[in-house]
Amino acid sequence: MILKKVKGFIYTMGDLFYLTKTTLLACFTRPFYFRRFVEQVVALGLESLPITIVIGLAMGLVMTLNFGYGLAKFGGTLYVPRLVSLSLFREMAPIFTSLLIAGRIGSGMAAEIGSMNVTQQIDAIRALGTSPIRVLVVPRFLASLISLPLLTALAAFLGVLGGMIVCASDFGIPPSSYWVRVIETIKFRDFLTGLLKAFFFAGIISIFGCYKGLTTKDGTKGVGESTTWVVVMSSIAILISDFFLSKIFIVLWLQK
Repeated sequence: MILKKVKGFIYTMGDLFYLTKTTLLACFTRPFYFRRFVEQVVALGLESLPITIVIGLAMGLVMTLNFGYGLAKFGGTLYVPRLVSLSLFREMAPIFTSLLIAGRIGSGMAAEIGSMNVTQQIDAIRALGTSPIRVLVVPRFLASLISLPLLTALAAFLGVLGGMIVCASDFGIPPSSYWVRVIETIKFRDFLTGLLKAFFFAGIISIFGCYKGLTTKDGTKGVGESTTWVVVMSSIAILISDFFLSKIFIVLWLQK
């Protein structure tokens, strides 16, 4: 039983690697379905704005509240803007935004492509001499790489804005003083760290979602199982890869 699961895991990793390689190669060759790409940018990016705004403000408000009252016991309230802004830009914004997008977009990719697979629409695409990877995977992959970093940046800035509101109302820190501390703390490399993490996480979400959709079987039951698999596995992959990415960025430039 264990050997069978290990074997299945190895096969899955091989299939994911092959899909990633094929998708990357297809991104730089013709034909390119620009209209499908624009549709995915709208679906992945613009339609995810409401949930991004909510999570961004919520992160800033809650983190500032907890940091503020925790540090107030030691007279460290003035350090709250620095802690909140660094935490948001480096870790919290890319992680929470990616996890929410994995639940919304990753499951949607698996459900949509999986439904096409079980109803033999993908076989019809192949019969017409067109690659399903070019038609279905590449637009979603590129749209994810563009949309998720932008959503992450928006969530981070909104989180900092939420932190300013709490600092002004609960801890007596004027907005001008708050922004001065934030600007002094956040460097370009901190901002870039969050964007690069979101870029990597976007690749994970799109590849996992498209892969499971393309391999969906057993009708509607298989579609449901695929959406669950994508949300769980992409979330685990995001959390694990975040640790290693953080180590890499600390070694590269955050220690400097």
